[in-house]
Amino acid sequence: MKIINTPKELSAYAKAQKDAGKSIGLVPTMGYLHDGHASLIKKSASENDVTIVSVFVNPTQFGAGEDLDSYPRDIEHDCTAAEAAGANVVFHPEPGDMYPAGYGTYVSVDSDMTKVLCGRSRPTHFRGVTTVVAKLFNISAADRAYFGQKDAQQLAVIMRMVSDLNMGIEIIPCPIVREPDGLAMSSRNTYLSPGERTQAPVLSRSLSAAKKLIDAGERDVKTLRDEISRIISCAPDADAEYIEFRSFPSLDECGGRISGKVLIALAVRFGKTRLIDNIIVNI
Repeated sequence: MKIINTPKELSAYAKAQKDAGKSIGLVPTMGYLHDGHASLIKKSASENDVTIVSVFVNPTQFGAGEDLDSYPRDIEHDCTAAEAAGANVVFHPEPGDMYPAGYGTYVSVDSDMTKVLCGRSRPTHFRGVTTVVAKLFNISAADRAYFGQKDAQQLAVIMRMVSDLNMGIEIIPCPIVREPDGLAMSSRNTYLSPGERTQAPVLSRSLSAAKKLIDAGERDVKTLRDEISRIISCAPDADAEYIEFRSFPSLDECGGRISGKVLIALAVRFGKTRLIDNIIVNI
């Protein structure tokens, strides 16, 4: 496996692969890889000749007071994990190479879908996400890119960007990977205290309870939200930021009743740690 540190070198590598007739899969990450990331890498490796994993803690998607400086990093572990999952390249650039002095060009999905859910409390977040992802698409010349459903709003925003800008890359959504107790895998889970970690699976339990009600025929948004809220409130340290029902991938708010393809999305804080989780149901 190769480790590449500059956009110029990765572009040259990707061009050589394409000239040789090879397909390229891209797995964008911010590192601190876990089994969720590994599942994306394995899927890419099974569907492409070459798999590139980017490991880059992107500063433009962090707002003031967020955890840019403390975000967990372990590039040696990441390279080992990426190679074990089937990656051919780890792309690990410095911020100054991705955003050199005088940088002033950004990609922004200017619609309500970036202003709801996580966009309410993180108003500059998605501009940073779409900018870095667009850059990674250009640098890697990837045919396919792999994203986990856990960041469902991010997935929807990237799908919109690709469609709006005719980018010609296929976006492959991949299912959430969970711990044995149901907690969605996330690099931020490391921030949880032991007590908070014990309580955190309440997110997945509340979503599972909602799914059971839906399977039994329940369609009323208030009834479903109240059940999710009731279960989350059983965790003493849990503070729900939002519990929302939105169509997917448009992210339009559902009315009083759910129908079609629906995203049920949660953001819950445990102390200073903010966790997200979701399910997508088809009615």
